Amino acid sequence: MSTSRSLIERVRAELDQQSLVREVAMFGGRAFMVNDKLVVSVGGDENLLVRVEPARAAELLAIDGALPAEMGGRSMGPSWMLVASGAVETDEGLSFWLGVALAYNQQLGARRRARPPRAQ
Repeated sequence: MSTSRSLIERVRAELDQQSLVREVAMFGGRAFMVNDKLVVSVGGDENLLVRVEPARAAELLAIDGALPAEMGGRSMGPSWMLVASGAVETDEGLSFWLGVALAYNQQLGARRRARPPRAQ
């Protein structure tokens, strides 16, 4: 099994107890949504894209393996971090980053879905 496939399986197992989990192809990898919001995405490069609380960005970037996430050479903003594969190779490392992402996800609350327009 490839490392990225193995990481996907590990993320899937960690999120097993969450309600409203959905997987989608996104950012060239496998994204995991909880309550219709992105929590993490496993990239083909075996890194983890993590959505975090912006107020914790400086604190989290001080951790080995964490970098500001970029897309197309531009910053994705303080809510997004790229975590190197080496930082999530242990169960403890993966649990830490998933915990950070899930905590922020809970703060965001469930997104309300827009109602479709009424037929005239």
